[in-house]
Amino acid sequence: MTSSTLTLDTTPDSPATDQATVEPVASWPARAGAFAVDVLIGLAVLVTLALVSLTAPLRSPLWWCYIAAVVVVVLVIAVNRLVLPGIVGFSLGRAVFGIAVRKRDGSPVGVWRLLIRDGAHVLDTAALFIGWLWPLWDRRHRTFADLLLRTEVRPVPPPERNVSTLTAVVLIVATVACAAAVAVNYWVVYRHERAVEETREQIAEQGPRIVEQMLSFKSDTMQEDFARAQSLATDGYRQQLIDQQKAGQSAGVSSNEYWAVSSAVLEATPDTAEMLLALQGQRGDDPNELKFITATVQVELAKSGDGQWRVANLTVLKRPQMNTQGR
Repeated sequence: MTSSTLTLDTTPDSPATDQATVEPVASWPARAGAFAVDVLIGLAVLVTLALVSLTAPLRSPLWWCYIAAVVVVVLVIAVNRLVLPGIVGFSLGRAVFGIAVRKRDGSPVGVWRLLIRDGAHVLDTAALFIGWLWPLWDRRHRTFADLLLRTEVRPVPPPERNVSTLTAVVLIVATVACAAAVAVNYWVVYRHERAVEETREQIAEQGPRIVEQMLSFKSDTMQEDFARAQSLATDGYRQQLIDQQKAGQSAGVSSNEYWAVSSAVLEATPDTAEMLLALQGQRGDDPNELKFITATVQVELAKSGDGQWRVANLTVLKRPQMNTQGR
């Protein structure tokens, strides 16, 4: 490509190009229609994929599927716009409207010139879209990109095959792709968010009660209370809970009663949750020797196979502080 190719061609046609200037050029509506088929259909799919990808969890399998779909659509647009004209003479949209991009002498345009020409459309857009409207009053119906690359869009004989049917198929596929992306996003993302919200509601209601029951026991029903507490723990946490119960017995703790005074759900997924609890309680059997307890714990909960929430871990953030009644 010579340096003259990169200059804006606004000079009148010279006698050497008289033969080219008498060739008919494509109308602006035909060019707009071809652009809509070649670019706007794919752009609609890209915008849809971009929007739904914003709601998908970052770097999740669904997010990567959307990114892969975006890459595929971009490649399809590029092949149609840049490669097909070198093979069959025109892109799908230009075939529908019977037009093709040509050099000033009427010869076909190569892939690289087409690529630079599409990039040069930035000038058409940056100039408040005036470049796209320039063909309406330019004698050769050229955009700024055409003037820069010395190209024209001319009528050509229609292809032998019926491209209208193929275009309709492309439009249907694009519509189905957009609808499928929205449907998948609704089914996966919305359902996930709804499940997380249900988890938060369940944990806010059930979490404090589960912890209260797991930590509370009385001397006359200690073994039954311990068995109940163990049933509220996951398999992975149950042995640790049993060891804590044995340690309490060895320390002479005969009775514990806790109740939650405040709580907050920190994190949640459809099957797990983490919450913070401020607890108060009392320890001992003798009403005259009761010890009042305050503690702060962080609790991890998991949903078991039967759909019940169980404690997966309990971390004491603030050790129990005991005050004897009346002091």
